[in-house]
Amino acid sequence: MLKLYQVTELYRQALAILEEGDFDEQTIRDTLEGLAGTIEVKASNVAAYILNVEAEAEAIAQAEARLKARRQSLEKRAAWLRDYVKTNMEACGITEIAAQDKTFRVRVRQNPEAVELDGSLPDLPAEYMREKIIREPDKSAILAALKAGKEVPGARLIRRTRLEIK
Repeated sequence: MLKLYQVTELYRQALAILEEGDFDEQTIRDTLEGLAGTIEVKASNVAAYILNVEAEAEAIAQAEARLKARRQSLEKRAAWLRDYVKTNMEACGITEIAAQDKTFRVRVRQNPEAVELDGSLPDLPAEYMREKIIREPDKSAILAALKAGKEVPGARLIRRTRLEIK
């Protein structure tokens, strides 16, 4: 059984032969219709497979979203419980607790010193500021300029095709 790309190549070869040869219209029509019908069946089968693959990918994406939401919920719960234990240990003045089965210890520890900013960044001296400059093309502005007939060096309008299956 021929694959779609093989049938496409046969169609192109037949078209070239038919254009060069001295064939009657009926022969040309019958040859191209036969090959075109095969291409349509093959392409239709591939399109059905594409729809199945896309449906499976969407199901996986939905499962990923559910798993992500579940993971985030568990992370929030663990963070809340961690803070709950720490707050109560600090309130009681307890700095360390060993598990009854001695498999782990719970300790309240000091973190390294960190800087906390109060939000008044304009008050900070310039020597303590650094600039992050991120340059990237503004494709929306470039598109608008090109559509308006302006020339933008290094950019051009293109129109691609896509396969639509409905």
